[in-house]
Amino acid sequence: MRTGRHAFAIVATAGALLSGCGLLPDALTGRSSQVAALPGQVEPLHAAAVANGQAVFWVSSNGCTVKDDLIPVVQQRVGRAIITLRRVKPDDCTSPQIGGVELVWTFDELGLKPGQAVSVENPYQLPPS
Repeated sequence: MRTGRHAFAIVATAGALLSGCGLLPDALTGRSSQVAALPGQVEPLHAAAVANGQAVFWVSSNGCTVKDDLIPVVQQRVGRAIITLRRVKPDDCTSPQIGGVELVWTFDELGLKPGQAVSVENPYQLPPS
């Protein structure tokens, strides 16, 4: 009987310790688990460039996409900022722009420091041919 209780105690302790493992990646990477709270949807990009104190994105457009249709979400992580461009307003026009449109945000607009390391987290897609 003692062995059964001892085994139960080990399993119960392991369960309690392992229940926090889901939190470790967030704590170690600085990522937030609050993905549902972010606005809009992640926008696939044709291209992105970060240089000279600005972030430049090329996104698909049906003819009406403007800068206010997208929001750059900036998250500070260990040693760098991560930008995720999210679409908050659909482009319901019917004149697709070959190659998409270019949208530019300055580091000042993004709340970034000059020279700060930046990564872009959006997926990439080829423009329609």
